[in-house]
Amino acid sequence: MLKKIKNRIFTVLLEFELMLLRFVGYIPSHIIRNVFYLMAGVKIGRGSTIHMWANFFDPRGIEIGQDTIIGDHCFLDGRNNLKIGDHVDIASQVLIYNAEHALEDENFTAISAPVEIGDYVFIGPRAIILPGVKIGNGAVVAAGAVVTKNVEPFMIVGGVPAREIGERKLKNPQYKLGRAALFQ
Repeated sequence: MLKKIKNRIFTVLLEFELMLLRFVGYIPSHIIRNVFYLMAGVKIGRGSTIHMWANFFDPRGIEIGQDTIIGDHCFLDGRNNLKIGDHVDIASQVLIYNAEHALEDENFTAISAPVEIGDYVFIGPRAIILPGVKIGNGAVVAAGAVVTKNVEPFMIVGGVPAREIGERKLKNPQYKLGRAALFQ
Protein backbone atom coordinates (compact mmCIF):
# COMPACT_ATOMS: atom_id res chain seq x y z
CA MET A 1 0.00 0.00 0.00
CA LEU A 2 2.83 2.40 0.90
CA LYS A 3 4.54 1.71 -2.44
CA LYS A 4 1.29 2.52 -4.27
CA ILE A 5 0.95 5.84 -2.42
CA LYS A 6 4.58 6.69 -3.13
CA ASN A 7 4.11 5.94 -6.85
CA ARG A 8 0.97 8.09 -6.98
CA ILE A 9 2.77 11.04 -5.37
CA PHE A 10 5.68 10.68 -7.81
CA THR A 11 3.23 10.56 -10.75
CA VAL A 12 1.41 13.69 -9.62
CA LEU A 13 4.70 15.57 -9.17
CA LEU A 14 5.87 14.48 -12.64
CA GLU A 15 2.58 15.60 -14.18
CA PHE A 16 2.93 18.99 -12.46
CA GLU A 17 6.51 19.34 -13.75
CA LEU A 18 5.35 18.52 -17.30
CA MET A 19 2.61 21.15 -17.04
CA LEU A 20 5.21 23.74 -15.97
CA LEU A 21 7.42 22.76 -18.93
CA ARG A 22 4.46 23.38 -21.26
CA PHE A 23 4.29 26.94 -19.91
CA VAL A 24 8.05 27.30 -20.48
CA GLY A 25 7.36 26.51 -24.14
CA TYR A 26 5.66 29.92 -24.48
CA ILE A 27 8.79 31.84 -23.52
CA PRO A 28 10.12 33.44 -26.75
CA SER A 29 13.80 33.07 -25.80
CA HIS A 30 15.80 29.95 -26.64
CA ILE A 31 18.31 30.66 -23.90
CA ILE A 32 15.71 30.96 -21.15
CA ARG A 33 13.79 27.89 -22.37
CA ASN A 34 16.98 25.84 -22.52
CA VAL A 35 17.84 26.80 -18.93
CA PHE A 36 14.46 25.47 -17.75
CA TYR A 37 14.79 22.33 -19.89
CA LEU A 38 18.28 21.69 -18.48
CA MET A 39 16.94 22.15 -14.93
CA ALA A 40 14.21 19.59 -15.74
CA GLY A 41 16.87 17.07 -16.75
CA VAL A 42 17.04 17.29 -20.55
CA LYS A 43 20.66 17.01 -21.69
CA ILE A 44 21.15 19.61 -24.44
CA GLY A 45 24.36 19.85 -26.49
CA ARG A 46 26.07 23.10 -27.39
CA GLY A 47 24.31 25.13 -30.08
CA SER A 48 21.12 23.03 -29.99
CA THR A 49 17.68 24.59 -29.99
CA ILE A 50 14.24 23.45 -28.92
CA HIS A 51 11.62 25.62 -30.58
CA MET A 52 8.52 26.87 -28.80
CA TRP A 53 5.68 24.65 -27.62
CA ALA A 54 7.67 21.42 -27.32
CA ASN A 55 6.19 18.81 -24.98
CA PHE A 56 8.00 16.17 -22.98
CA PHE A 57 7.34 13.05 -21.00
CA ASP A 58 9.97 12.42 -18.32
CA PRO A 59 12.63 14.86 -19.56
CA ARG A 60 15.41 13.14 -17.59
CA GLY A 61 15.61 10.40 -20.23
CA ILE A 62 16.24 12.80 -23.14
CA GLU A 63 19.68 13.57 -24.56
CA ILE A 64 20.12 15.98 -27.49
CA GLY A 65 23.48 16.33 -29.26
CA GLN A 66 25.21 19.47 -30.54
CA ASP A 67 23.88 21.81 -33.26
CA THR A 68 20.51 20.05 -33.31
CA ILE A 69 17.17 21.72 -33.94
CA ILE A 70 13.91 20.43 -32.47
CA GLY A 71 10.93 22.02 -34.23
CA ASP A 72 7.86 23.59 -32.68
CA HIS A 73 5.13 21.43 -31.17
CA CYS A 74 7.36 18.32 -31.03
CA PHE A 75 6.78 15.63 -28.43
CA LEU A 76 9.85 13.96 -26.91
CA ASP A 77 9.34 10.90 -24.71
CA GLY A 78 11.94 10.23 -22.04
CA ARG A 79 10.33 7.30 -20.23
CA ASN A 80 13.14 5.22 -21.70
CA ASN A 81 16.33 6.61 -23.22
CA LEU A 82 15.86 8.99 -26.14
CA LYS A 83 19.18 9.90 -27.71
CA ILE A 84 19.26 12.44 -30.54
CA GLY A 85 22.61 12.93 -32.29
CA ASP A 86 24.54 15.96 -33.53
CA HIS A 87 23.39 18.19 -36.43
CA VAL A 88 19.91 16.64 -36.45
CA ASP A 89 17.01 18.61 -37.92
CA ILE A 90 13.65 17.58 -36.50
CA ALA A 91 10.81 19.49 -38.16
CA SER A 92 7.58 20.73 -36.57
CA GLN A 93 5.06 18.47 -34.87
CA VAL A 94 7.23 15.35 -34.82
CA LEU A 95 6.25 12.79 -32.18
CA ILE A 96 8.93 10.51 -30.74
CA TYR A 97 7.69 7.78 -28.38
CA ASN A 98 9.67 5.17 -26.49
CA ALA A 99 6.82 3.64 -24.53
CA GLU A 100 3.51 2.09 -25.53
CA HIS A 101 0.91 -0.28 -24.14
CA ALA A 102 1.16 -4.05 -24.45
CA LEU A 103 -2.06 -4.56 -26.41
CA GLU A 104 -2.43 -8.25 -25.58
CA ASP A 105 -1.63 -7.88 -21.88
CA GLU A 106 -4.74 -8.23 -19.72
CA ASN A 107 -3.48 -5.31 -17.58
CA PHE A 108 -2.62 -3.16 -20.63
CA THR A 109 0.78 -2.48 -19.06
CA ALA A 110 3.30 -0.08 -20.50
CA ILE A 111 6.35 -1.43 -22.29
CA SER A 112 9.27 0.69 -23.39
CA ALA A 113 12.36 0.56 -25.55
CA PRO A 114 15.02 3.20 -26.23
CA VAL A 115 15.00 5.35 -29.36
CA GLU A 116 18.25 6.45 -30.97
CA ILE A 117 18.59 9.01 -33.75
CA GLY A 118 22.02 9.26 -35.39
CA ASP A 119 23.95 12.33 -36.55
CA TYR A 120 22.87 14.43 -39.58
CA VAL A 121 19.37 12.95 -39.64
CA PHE A 122 16.41 14.91 -41.01
CA ILE A 123 12.91 14.08 -39.77
CA GLY A 124 10.11 15.75 -41.71
CA PRO A 125 7.00 17.40 -40.25
CA ARG A 126 4.42 15.29 -38.46
CA ALA A 127 6.48 12.12 -38.58
CA ILE A 128 6.03 9.61 -35.77
CA ILE A 129 8.88 7.54 -34.37
CA LEU A 130 7.81 4.53 -32.28
CA PRO A 131 9.58 2.70 -29.41
CA GLY A 132 12.74 0.72 -30.06
CA VAL A 133 13.59 2.43 -33.35
CA LYS A 134 17.15 3.28 -34.31
CA ILE A 135 17.61 5.80 -37.12
CA GLY A 136 21.09 5.63 -38.67
CA ASN A 137 23.41 8.54 -39.45
CA GLY A 138 22.36 10.71 -42.38
CA ALA A 139 18.94 9.09 -42.77
CA VAL A 140 15.86 11.03 -43.85
CA VAL A 141 12.31 10.41 -42.59
CA ALA A 142 9.70 11.92 -44.92
CA ALA A 143 6.85 14.09 -43.68
CA GLY A 144 4.01 12.14 -42.11
CA ALA A 145 5.91 8.84 -41.98
CA VAL A 146 5.30 6.39 -39.15
CA VAL A 147 8.60 4.70 -38.33
CA THR A 148 8.10 1.29 -36.71
CA LYS A 149 11.45 -0.34 -37.62
CA ASN A 150 15.10 0.67 -37.74
CA VAL A 151 16.26 2.93 -40.57
CA GLU A 152 19.67 2.20 -42.08
CA PRO A 153 22.22 5.02 -42.43
CA PHE A 154 21.60 7.41 -45.36
CA MET A 155 18.30 5.74 -46.30
CA ILE A 156 15.20 7.80 -47.06
CA VAL A 157 11.97 6.38 -45.67
CA GLY A 158 8.36 7.44 -46.00
CA GLY A 159 4.81 6.18 -45.70
CA VAL A 160 2.66 4.41 -43.14
CA PRO A 161 4.34 2.28 -42.02
CA ALA A 162 7.61 3.80 -43.22
CA ARG A 163 9.53 1.91 -45.88
CA GLU A 164 12.61 2.70 -47.94
CA ILE A 165 11.89 5.09 -50.81
CA GLY A 166 15.42 6.19 -51.70
CA GLU A 167 18.96 6.72 -50.56
CA ARG A 168 20.76 9.90 -49.65
CA LYS A 169 23.69 10.59 -51.96
CA LEU A 170 25.60 12.80 -49.48
CA LYS A 171 27.58 10.19 -47.52
CA ASN A 172 29.94 12.45 -45.59
CA PRO A 173 27.84 15.36 -44.28
CA GLN A 174 29.67 18.06 -42.38
CA TYR A 175 27.21 20.94 -42.45
CA LYS A 176 26.12 23.06 -39.50
CA LEU A 177 22.46 23.90 -39.09
CA GLY A 178 23.04 27.53 -38.16
CA ARG A 179 21.59 29.79 -35.55
CA ALA A 180 18.13 29.49 -34.12
CA ALA A 181 15.47 31.75 -35.57
CA LEU A 182 14.31 34.36 -33.09
CA PHE A 183 10.92 33.94 -31.42
CA GLN A 184 10.42 30.33 -32.50
